[in-house]
Amino acid sequence: MHAVHYELLKEDSSTGARLGKLHTPHGTFDTPMFMPVGTQATVKTLSPEELYDMHSQVILSNTYHLFLRPGADLIRKAGGLHKFMNYKKGILTDSGGFQVFSLGAMRKITEEGVTFRSHIDGSKRFLSPEVSVQVQEALGSDIAMAFDECIPYPSDFEYTKTSTQRTSRWAERCLKAHSREDQSLFGIVQGGMYPELRRMSVEQLREMDFAGYGIGGLSVGEPKSLMYDILGQTTDLMDKNKARYLMGVGTPDCIVEAVNLGVDMFDCVFPTRVARNGTAMTATGRLVVRNAVYAEDFAPLDEHCNCYTCRNFSRAYIRHLFKAEEILALRLLSIHNLYFLLDFARQIREAIAQDRFSEFRQQFWANYQEN
Repeated sequence: MHAVHYELLKEDSSTGARLGKLHTPHGTFDTPMFMPVGTQATVKTLSPEELYDMHSQVILSNTYHLFLRPGADLIRKAGGLHKFMNYKKGILTDSGGFQVFSLGAMRKITEEGVTFRSHIDGSKRFLSPEVSVQVQEALGSDIAMAFDECIPYPSDFEYTKTSTQRTSRWAERCLKAHSREDQSLFGIVQGGMYPELRRMSVEQLREMDFAGYGIGGLSVGEPKSLMYDILGQTTDLMDKNKARYLMGVGTPDCIVEAVNLGVDMFDCVFPTRVARNGTAMTATGRLVVRNAVYAEDFAPLDEHCNCYTCRNFSRAYIRHLFKAEEILALRLLSIHNLYFLLDFARQIREAIAQDRFSEFRQQFWANYQEN
């Protein structure tokens, strides 16, 4: 059995929503789940204890950034990523593929791997399936992701087919390179916006028996209606007894629709990134607390939220902190946004368990303004 494995507990009777358990070397966690992003071995402005208080389970760290700074060898010497950052629950590391491919003209793709220039100092670096696995084994995460080629949107059929086939070959190389028994490897489904290529990718990866599967190449600029269409056609093909992870997606509207289509795991930098810009996530949509309309508003960010921020501080106070450029403003909004999404996932799990996910979804859309 894989070191990390998924246990399907229940499927909603009228939708594709699933309730499950993700078993890892650092604990067993409930799905569907949202994973806070700790890009550089920290969830920005938050301590591990604050993450535990909001019932964070698995968090994500970034192989590309840690590969460049401080380096995988240093983290290995520190005892691995869990000890280095003092996070005692689950950790997933991405492969570095997305960050490398986002460098554009600063990288060159070959069958062997990707040569790129560091965004930090411009030095020439190289990532391949084997190097990515080697780095992630040194980091010691519970879940390592296979190195894939990220496909931009839009891309024509031939480019997408060539790229997807390369991702499958790289996935096989990742499996051959991977040897750490207390860590599991997830493959990544690609295929762009072409259902036949998504099918090809799923079929090729299923033959390799990964512990779970990421779904990549979505939420990259395509219309949401297209994303949901391709996502639904993809999850219909996937193994029911393996975890399904929609990569880089983490707004409540996308989460509720993806859960409806059978997705188990989500991550996104969105909640902490917009927090630093003064935007709060609420049950009715986004609230830009920096706006003047909140200058004398002494209500909490979200009256339905039980996070530390909403229990103790008003919109007017938080707006004041942003205007005064106080660091506490970033922390309070980051705490709120992460708590909001983690609690949103908890509410989804509760709804599935009680056979009322359809009603939960309908109520969500009755209240939520997408903006």
